[in-house]
Amino acid sequence: MAKNFISNSEESTRMFKSDFLELLSKVHYLVPVYIFVPVILAFSYGAYYYNIGLLTYIEMFFAGLFVWTFVEYIMHRFVFHYMPPDKPWAQRLHFIFHGVHHDYPSDAKRLVLPPSLSIPLSTGFYFLFNAILPANYIWGFFPGFILGYLFYDLSHYAIHHFNFKGNIWKKIKQHHMLHHYQDPAKGYGVSSPLWDKVFRSDFIKK
Repeated sequence: MAKNFISNSEESTRMFKSDFLELLSKVHYLVPVYIFVPVILAFSYGAYYYNIGLLTYIEMFFAGLFVWTFVEYIMHRFVFHYMPPDKPWAQRLHFIFHGVHHDYPSDAKRLVLPPSLSIPLSTGFYFLFNAILPANYIWGFFPGFILGYLFYDLSHYAIHHFNFKGNIWKKIKQHHMLHHYQDPAKGYGVSSPLWDKVFRSDFIKK
């Protein structure tokens, strides 16, 4: 779908008539840190308490990080960029979930997931992974998964508001800026272009 409108203003556009719903849609970029760093620490302590072993913890932690990169890509491509039917309610829902970010990419209050979305999502993933993994492996896997999410959220904010000097960060920022300003149907990986390369949704960069 072609882009019709992009505002580079850092101000927030109003999405809801309700002040309460409007408040829930905005969040300071450090809020996920305050919420989820304790989750990482608590699950890491759980790994110690249930004695899953240091090697198993490390293996599961990095497995969680890796799985996050895949979940990030899948959600961004197939959920956030799902093209809804041409119905007003569906278009409205798409705008609330992700369209607003593409129309107002510099809106500082809508660059990380609000707790009203991140907490239910993380809870759902916890129950999913706990059902799949061997007993107690969740205590190593889930903190790695959540750290991956935190890195995604914070790097997404930084990509839109900071200028980077390091080559790696410059490439990550370029990748995401091309997604916003060149072709939103490519470049779905935010914290890493790995899965764009695997699934051939990467840009041909000069």
